[in-house]
Amino acid sequence: MDFDTHMRAGHPIVFSLIIFFSIIELSISAWLTSRFTANHDYFSLAERDRTRFLLFTSGWTIVFSCLYMFFFFYLPGSVLGSVGSHIFFLFLTWAFWTAGATSITAALSGELNRNTQSDFAYPVQINALQGFAWVTEALVTFALLAVLIRGILAVRRGYGMRGPLIA
Repeated sequence: MDFDTHMRAGHPIVFSLIIFFSIIELSISAWLTSRFTANHDYFSLAERDRTRFLLFTSGWTIVFSCLYMFFFFYLPGSVLGSVGSHIFFLFLTWAFWTAGATSITAALSGELNRNTQSDFAYPVQINALQGFAWVTEALVTFALLAVLIRGILAVRRGYGMRGPLIA
């Protein structure tokens, strides 16, 4: 099997997983944001603000991942479906998820365990928020690496970064 076959099968799978986990993250962060806004029971401003950032990041990821799946299937030869466009989108999304996951981890002092659960108003939800942020960040990292490899192959084939993701 060549790389095109793997890309044709893998792109929808990886992007579907990214969208799925982003929807979960969106749900958790939206619920936490609504609770923090209504009750003002956040542990710190850092916890509140970083939860809001993850809400933005998950919304960003859902919208643009759906668009890039559309570009992949229906506009593969266009600039929007190109390797360079995918690299730009995935790098920006990777930066958002890395910043969000590390910032919520830092707000929780690296971990949320039984000894610290009494300090937080919603420990189970915050723990899930942190976990799904790292899962989504790992999926975006994998997608970015696969597209970077594809970009290197496209440049070697002579297409450049404007070339299609699949030949």
